[in-house]
Amino acid sequence: MSAPKEIARCPLAELRSGEGVRVPSEAGPVAVFLVDGEVLAVQDTCTHEDASLADGFLEGHVIECPLHGGQFDLRSGAAVCLPAQHPLRRFGTRSDSEFVYVTA
Repeated sequence: MSAPKEIARCPLAELRSGEGVRVPSEAGPVAVFLVDGEVLAVQDTCTHEDASLADGFLEGHVIECPLHGGQFDLRSGAAVCLPAQHPLRRFGTRSDSEFVYVTA
């Protein structure tokens, strides 16, 4: 089994608890969040409409789409509130003292 491939990176200094950062990647835009000391990454585009989840409203581990209010659990990618019905793609993360690396 091969090691996860790095598809994007984000300066660690850009992450703020409770806020998302949109990062371009080979797989399309990724939203990176810092939640309770954990770095989580999901596809940035809502599965219901074309809206950036990095601009959404974060409460705990749940991100709410700023366009129509669909909600997703960042830990699993699962849609947890309509109108969102399809899960988000999740990505692995690792970090060092400078960057968060997003992997697929």
